[in-house]
Amino acid sequence: MLFDTHLHLIYRDRLTYPWLSGVEALNRDSRFDDYTRNAGRLGIEGCLHMEVDVAEQLIEDETRMIEELMAEPESLMRGVISSCRPENTDFPAFLERAASNPSVKGLRRVLHVVPDETSTTATFRDNIKSMAGTGLTFDLCVFPRQHGLAVELVDHCPDVRFVLDHCGVPDVAAQSFDPWRAGIKALAERPNVAAKISGVIAYGDPETWSLDDIRPYVDETVEAFGTDRIVWGSDSPVCNLGGGLAIWVAATHNLTAGWSDDERDALYRLNACRLWQL
Repeated sequence: MLFDTHLHLIYRDRLTYPWLSGVEALNRDSRFDDYTRNAGRLGIEGCLHMEVDVAEQLIEDETRMIEELMAEPESLMRGVISSCRPENTDFPAFLERAASNPSVKGLRRVLHVVPDETSTTATFRDNIKSMAGTGLTFDLCVFPRQHGLAVELVDHCPDVRFVLDHCGVPDVAAQSFDPWRAGIKALAERPNVAAKISGVIAYGDPETWSLDDIRPYVDETVEAFGTDRIVWGSDSPVCNLGGGLAIWVAATHNLTAGWSDDERDALYRLNACRLWQL
């Protein structure tokens, strides 16, 4: 069974997503009942919701919406990775509310959609550093050219647990490995960073990608971090850009076919349960 650490839900009737108008392929609802039906067919036993960069004033409304879904009978939803704005001076108050909410398991600020300088300010770095001891993780979503900035942030916050999204966002379509490879190795040297095996099918050529295209990126990520510091995520519905949830689940089973039972269990669910105390 798989535990999905990276599910996006889109409810345009309840929340506002400013970025969606620029991504026509994803500018549609992605609802929990549809996901739940597919998850039951694919062997997904539970999930965490990953923030979808809603309008800033609606960040905590998104969390409340997911909590409603958590409360549904036999819900697969186990928690929330909330959006946040560590660049803002009001972050400490937001963090206090998030840390006191048992539904919130972590925070994320996507860094490849903001200027690189955003994560280098003292305000941003010290705010992330203040997450130490809260039990919350911080997801790193960065392009390979930004891996160095991610390393700097991690080094500033040695007592915060980080999760690198999407194998570090490699350029699968171009089959480019540098500077991605160097960044993965550098981040893996930091013991407080885990890696998420997710997202990669959306980075290949949507018409022609194959397992041979994505396997090197997954294998190198796993080799760098080890099977005790990796978790699995669907990146649904973004994975639809590369074929969809069922395709990614099938690819995952193929990519791990030669692993031991313990190694598969670690990636599929056990590491996530330990990391987020699920």
